Amino acid sequence: MPNGSLAARFLVFQLLVVAVVLIAVAAVSVTQSTREFRDIRGQRMIAVAENVASTPIVRDRYDDPFAAQVLAPEVDRAVALSGADLAEIADPAGQVRVSSDPERVGQRLDLDTTRADEGRAWSGDSTVGGTHRLAGQVPILAADGAVLAIVSVSERYPSLWELLGGAEERLLIYLGLGAVLGMLASWLLSRRIYRHTRGLDIAEIASLADHREALLHSIREGVLAVNNDGVITVVNDSACDLLGISDDAVGRRADAIGLEPAVAAFLLSGEGTRADGSDVVITTRTRVLALNRRAARSQGRRIGTVTTMRDSTELAALRAQLSSHRSVTDTLRAQTHEFSNQLHTISGLVQLAEFDAVRDLIGALTRRRAEINEAVTQHVSDPAVAALLIAKTSLAAERGVTLTLTDDSHLGTLDPALATDVITLLGNLIDNAVDVSVGSPAAKVGVRLDDSDGLTLAVSDSGPGVPVHLREAIFSRGVTSKAPVPGGRGIGLAMVRLVTAQRGGDVAVTDAPGGGALFVVNLHA
Repeated sequence: MPNGSLAARFLVFQLLVVAVVLIAVAAVSVTQSTREFRDIRGQRMIAVAENVASTPIVRDRYDDPFAAQVLAPEVDRAVALSGADLAEIADPAGQVRVSSDPERVGQRLDLDTTRADEGRAWSGDSTVGGTHRLAGQVPILAADGAVLAIVSVSERYPSLWELLGGAEERLLIYLGLGAVLGMLASWLLSRRIYRHTRGLDIAEIASLADHREALLHSIREGVLAVNNDGVITVVNDSACDLLGISDDAVGRRADAIGLEPAVAAFLLSGEGTRADGSDVVITTRTRVLALNRRAARSQGRRIGTVTTMRDSTELAALRAQLSSHRSVTDTLRAQTHEFSNQLHTISGLVQLAEFDAVRDLIGALTRRRAEINEAVTQHVSDPAVAALLIAKTSLAAERGVTLTLTDDSHLGTLDPALATDVITLLGNLIDNAVDVSVGSPAAKVGVRLDDSDGLTLAVSDSGPGVPVHLREAIFSRGVTSKAPVPGGRGIGLAMVRLVTAQRGGDVAVTDAPGGGALFVVNLHA
């Protein structure tokens, strides 16, 4: 294990904590043992001293010149009976007259803190021959209460190990077992930390965290990580901007932060990650997002997914414009085919010299074209939108579908930018309506335009309609009932919602009065 790793430092710290705890327990035990020793043994010392002081021979011979020899058996017996290691008899001035230690005879007894010289029994700490002792002192009193002599019985304080051993019979065993278990637990925990931190030092972990934050927030693409429980673990600034969420989304489930339903479903489901690694395109109310998701693994175990995302709104808009241009090209191709057939017919009639028939045919074609143009232009003043409707009418007729503009429609001249968006909206809605109406019993598409209050575009069809449960999903990228084509389908209605949202409007689909679907776009003024 590296000396500077977080796990090693944690192990040292834990061992210090264990040591401090053990020392604290030992200190408490020693303090408690010392207090018990002072209380219990102090009373015992006083009792033994009182017993010696009340012995008749002691009272009679305490001041005898040979008291040290005469009373020696009494003090020795006191030591033997009490467990004390020193018993002495001193005069009121404190000079030792009799002692169980003959070397102490003639020395001075410490009376500085005692009250025995005042005629009262006393127990407490005393220093005898430089040794800290617990002493009990009792005066020998005369009939008038005068102090004749003082009996002192003392015992040295036990050592630290003696106190620990006396605190409790198995205290040392418990402390040793606690130390072993504490060190073992600390070692196991440090090994676990070592595995999870890859043996890195604190400075290295902090550096990795700094680099991670710098990389996340400097990447232009959005990055969002979700764990196995669907909780967001990482999100960078770009992802917050693209998804319209705040940076406090970390720690919350992906479906609880106000994401678009399609985006939340993609992040939480196990689907959507394609085998070929291609992007999944999802249209939100304001953007077209290209998402790519990969499983995140640690030590061979799946820990969630990481999704990268890019803003493909401009690309989708270009694709929609290309689709519109392709639609116009198809319309021109259909008209070319129609004009070619008409020219061949006129050429044949001329060769047959059927000039009256030629005149009648040209007149009929002219009137039909004029009727179509007039049906549109009398309600639509904007030339670009009118041209689109005229072209779409011809294309729909080529496919066997009747496209009509309602009599109450009205659209004035539009700003060029708004006209471009209206062309995108109408083009996609009409193409979609024509596609689903082909083959229906009464194949028809209705268009209604109203600019009296804002701008309303309504397109109805005679198709099967849109089920209620699909009326939200149908505006997502890739949702379509048409056959697949190169480049993908399902972008038309997605672009309708996107352009509408960018204009501050809304789009909805309901059932048309005569059957089929009715798409209504409202652009606010």
